[in-house]
Amino acid sequence: MAESIPVNSAYWRAQRAGSGELLYVAIGDSAAQGIGASRPGHSYVGFVARALATASTRPIRTVNLGISGATLRIALDDELPVLSRLSPDVLTVCIGANDIADFDPTRFDHEIRELFAALPDHAIVADLPSFYFPPAQGRVRTANRLLRAAAAERGLTVVPLFARTNRQGMWGVSTQFAGDLFHPNDRGYRIWADVFRPAVEARVAALDAAAAAVAAPPPVE
Repeated sequence: MAESIPVNSAYWRAQRAGSGELLYVAIGDSAAQGIGASRPGHSYVGFVARALATASTRPIRTVNLGISGATLRIALDDELPVLSRLSPDVLTVCIGANDIADFDPTRFDHEIRELFAALPDHAIVADLPSFYFPPAQGRVRTANRLLRAAAAERGLTVVPLFARTNRQGMWGVSTQFAGDLFHPNDRGYRIWADVFRPAVEARVAALDAAAAAVAAPPPVE
């Protein structure tokens, strides 16, 4: 898995250098980068970007700020400063899974609130995925309660990644994970993207409708 990190990073740098009328930005960790997938574009970010390209009448540019191994603190220190220089039309946020191994509820609550405070109102946030087995699963449930409370206070949209992945059960563990049994494989990342899909498609539809309204000629008196 470690050998794929520079390959994935190079792929997303190339995507960032592309052009597009609408800007899709992702905050995340190695899952955003697509570690565990057969190719970088098969991360959930890649699948979401393709869904947006299909849904929108305008071309999409993707900027993936995800950093392999990122915790909330790393996202705050290294990803948010880059986000502050961008004006995303669509923003997805999926971060916090790497905080579970050394989980501190007080720190998590403080950092997730700090992160959410810096996001635009239209940001689309995923809760943490299922870890399936105790004791990590209990920590994830606590983290998600904190995450959802913080998002509710900001009025941010939260998509149910935990519920969708947890519903897969042992079948999901055996069929949707890469060889390290931590990162999703292509099938798993498609499921993650499907969790985001309704919210991101609704966002881009609203943007396209607003652009069409501006471009429409004024009514004839």
